[in-house]
Amino acid sequence: MIIYTMGFAQKSAEEFFSLISDNHIELLLDIRLNNKSQLAGFTKGNDLEFFLREICKCAYEHNVEYAPTKEILTDYKNKEIDWDEYEKRYVALMNERGSYQSFENNFSPYKKIALLCSEPSAAQCHRRLLAELIQGLSTDIQIRHL
Repeated sequence: MIIYTMGFAQKSAEEFFSLISDNHIELLLDIRLNNKSQLAGFTKGNDLEFFLREICKCAYEHNVEYAPTKEILTDYKNKEIDWDEYEKRYVALMNERGSYQSFENNFSPYKKIALLCSEPSAAQCHRRLLAELIQGLSTDIQIRHL
C-alpha cells in the first residue's frame, strides 16, 4: 500500500486533480475536521466527491476519525501551543481513538490512498503524522508526500 499525503492549499484545480490522476490514486481519504468551509473551494465536500469520480475515477471518503479535535486546531491556530505540543496531542488522540490501527484492513481493497488536508506542506500537518503512525504498523506501507 502507498499512502500519499496532499494538501489543496496553494494548488490550482488542474494541479490538484492531475496529481491524483498521475499517481493513480484509488481513494482520497479526506481527514479534515470540516470539509464544507467556503475556503475549501473545489475541495468542498460533495463537489470534491463528484470531481474525483468524474475526472480521476477515484473514490472519496470523508473521515473525521483521523482529524484533530477543534480544540487542538484552535489552540494551534491561536498560538497557544506550538507544533511539538500539537504533534503530541494529535498522536495521543489517535492512540486514544485507535482507528488508525486497523487502517490497512479497513482500506485493503485500495493500494494507493491519499490523505487530504488543507496545509500546502506535510511538514506541519496531521496528515503526515497519521501516515507515519500507520506506516509504523506495517513494513508494507510506503509514504509519498505530494
